Amino acid sequence: MKNSFLFIGFFLLLVPLVTAQLQIGFYNSTCPRAELIVRKVIQQRFKTDHSITAAFLRMHFHDCFVRGCDASVLIDPTKTTPSEKDAVPNQTVRGFNIIDQIKKKLEAACPGIVSCADIITLATRESVALAGGPNYTVPTGRRDGLISDPNLVNVPGPTFSVSEALQSFTAKGLTLNDMVTLLGAHTVGVAHCDFFLDRLSDFQGTGKPDPTMDPALVSKLFNLCGTQSRPFKKDPTAFLDQSTPFVVDNQYYNDILSRRGIMQIDQELALDNSSASIVSGFANDAVGFQRSFADALVKMGSIEVLVGNTGQIRKNCRVFN
Repeated sequence: MKNSFLFIGFFLLLVPLVTAQLQIGFYNSTCPRAELIVRKVIQQRFKTDHSITAAFLRMHFHDCFVRGCDASVLIDPTKTTPSEKDAVPNQTVRGFNIIDQIKKKLEAACPGIVSCADIITLATRESVALAGGPNYTVPTGRRDGLISDPNLVNVPGPTFSVSEALQSFTAKGLTLNDMVTLLGAHTVGVAHCDFFLDRLSDFQGTGKPDPTMDPALVSKLFNLCGTQSRPFKKDPTAFLDQSTPFVVDNQYYNDILSRRGIMQIDQELALDNSSASIVSGFANDAVGFQRSFADALVKMGSIEVLVGNTGQIRKNCRVFN
């Protein structure tokens, strides 16, 4: 956990890479304990479940890549109206109950002030720091969106090539370096076998494993997953980072350089000419990765945000007011 405190001084001086309407300390006068309330809930949950870091990184990504960071991913579907939660890529998003807990405490302290979009952003920051990642400063002031449509969910998939994935990132104003950095979030968390099953025995219809995967890892994962797809709730999972799966560090990049990437897009980052040098740089520079990871998360958190009088501040993060 020693890296948690390396960059506090740096990020206190960091000029926010976000739209001008987002501000450091946005709630200082209207809800001065807002960030502390979020921190305490996340700290309490992290004590018993270190996997929440991966959960919030995934939630934050899936929220920001669909109509911007507006908490649309939190809306519950109804019998008549579907929501983003119904989309297949969001079936693995979790942590909604923790957002509910934070929102309840914030509404008790300062009703109608703190947005659900900011809660996601702050919860992600807290969980990253607790897992050994950078303790960075988060600008706030986002408002909550009024649309949650499963048909709009189009996030990069695990079988994307580097160029295909980059198109999705650049469409959101992010660079190749941002993409390679943000995929470093796979230093924590798991993947269901179904996301990489084809790599183990019949890669792209060849009848053989993916030749870019370490044979020892192929054998290990084959024993775990077998050859048949299973229902999601019964599908086994594998750690994306085989060495330090609950720590936000640069081990992911060392893994993919050693052909131990679990998902195809992970491994291709180390093989593609456009991204290979960035991967090598992060593998050899833990401090550089931490700094870049914080920068990229702040930048991602500014995608298409609603500010001022747009959107709303939800009373319940699961439903529109």
